[in-house]
Amino acid sequence: MATQARDIANRSLMTNSNVLSVSTSPTAAFHSPLSSLGASQLGRVVTQPKQLKPFDTQDIKILLLENVNQSGKDILKGQGYQVEALKSSLPEDELIEKIRDVHVIGIRSKTRLTERVLREAKHLIVVGCFCIGTNQVDLEYAAKEGIAVFNSPFANSRSVAELVIGEIIVLARQLGDRSNELHSGTWNKVSAKCWEIRGKTLGIIGYGHIGSQLSVLAEAMGMTVIYYDVVNHMALGSAKQVPTLEALLNGSDFVTLHVPELPETKNMIGAPQFEQMKTGSYLINASRGTVVDIPALINASRNGKIAGAALDVYPNEPGGNGDYFTSNLNAWAEDLRSLKNIILSPHIGGSTEEAQRSIGVEVGNALVRYVNSGVTLGAVNLPEVSLRSLTLDEPNHARVIYIHHNVPGVLKQVNKVLSDHNVDKQTTDSKGDVAYLMADISDVQPGEIKDIADRLEVLPSRILTRFLY
Repeated sequence: MATQARDIANRSLMTNSNVLSVSTSPTAAFHSPLSSLGASQLGRVVTQPKQLKPFDTQDIKILLLENVNQSGKDILKGQGYQVEALKSSLPEDELIEKIRDVHVIGIRSKTRLTERVLREAKHLIVVGCFCIGTNQVDLEYAAKEGIAVFNSPFANSRSVAELVIGEIIVLARQLGDRSNELHSGTWNKVSAKCWEIRGKTLGIIGYGHIGSQLSVLAEAMGMTVIYYDVVNHMALGSAKQVPTLEALLNGSDFVTLHVPELPETKNMIGAPQFEQMKTGSYLINASRGTVVDIPALINASRNGKIAGAALDVYPNEPGGNGDYFTSNLNAWAEDLRSLKNIILSPHIGGSTEEAQRSIGVEVGNALVRYVNSGVTLGAVNLPEVSLRSLTLDEPNHARVIYIHHNVPGVLKQVNKVLSDHNVDKQTTDSKGDVAYLMADISDVQPGEIKDIADRLEVLPSRILTRFLY
């Protein structure tokens, strides 16, 4: 029978995000593989991980913004956490008020977790980005405060790739214009400048998870695929990597962007790049709004350099649904909306039921693992560290999590504090200026944890200390 969870948290230990939080082993845990001989052959009995939850689970407060999928909500609520879910993002001042009391925040692409916001998050230990990107979070500041950040880098790749395939066909056949005309009562059956995509060349900028999937789909439809990336990637199918962006632009009938938002990618497609594209070619951007100079795109469309474009992302996007896509948000909005053969969609590349459900499950489980067991596998800003779970036959064990500055001598100091107890297992790793240490100690009683915590708290290297019990 599973040992009941014990609330050993001294409430004074939860006054800010950089102090002790006492928890237990995870419900969902990583396990070390059994020997190839099998556990029974070794005479061992396989024990179950402790089915325990964090200290007092009702005290774990989670804020989910931007309509996180129900799958993620269900996973977090199933742990007994207090979950508040809102459908939209929040203005910065309102977000600051909300974030002060939460231990976990889940966001998508609109919410900005700046240093100003994170500085006020006194209890926050982890951020879940229910999307691919993490550029909306100040990752460096979060790491310095010991706040882990998780995302879902793969789950919506197929959805974005399928959307781009659809946009290629719609642009080639001018379906958007024909649909708008017929909706207004105009019958305009034409074939001029309408094309099959078979035999055309697709140029993919960024051959990562989305770009490579798109490559396979495009080839299956008879397209030739070339791609450009700053990293050398193994080509799938018959795709070929080209050495420069200019070579890709010169040789492509359709150009599609799948790059992160970085200083190097800002306005990477501007007036000079449009000049390098084939006359009558098409541009698709389903990556980040800042990578295309939209006034330059407007000019390229008006002067006939490009025959059409599809945009799913924009430099400034509304925080919620409504009549907000106007020149008040982006000065060029009215000009953009007036163009022919242009598809404008509201950042829906990953907005399918399948993708959002997968993202909810992936990020939800990552948050549970981190809160319940301290496992950082998949974290984008902290070292990736894992220990096998504590088990039901280890009733007086505790897990120490010590996030600290990456300086010499820390391991010696921590082990001196732990020296009155047997360290059953321990692991540590560093990433830049931040290091992450996990240790499981045995024969520790609840009353002793406060003393261990106090001694770790005063170490000069400390960023954040947590205990799981």
